[in-house]
Amino acid sequence: MSAARDPGGRAEQMRQKVQDLQEAAERATDPDERRRLKDQARRLREQSKQADRRGEDVDPM
Repeated sequence: MSAARDPGGRAEQMRQKVQDLQEAAERATDPDERRRLKDQARRLREQSKQADRRGEDVDPM
C-alpha cells in the first residue's frame, strides 16, 4: 500500500523522522546546524499533524 493511500503510515514515518531530527539537533555542536535541524523537525511535526487530521477526515471511525 502506498503512502498516499495510507495517511496513518505516512504520518508515522514523518513522526519518526521528526524524532531523528531532534536527536541529531541534540548532538549537533554547531549552533546554526542545531537551529536548522530543530526548525526542520518543527516543520515536519506540523506536516505530520496535518496528515493525521486529513486521515481522520477521510476515515472518521
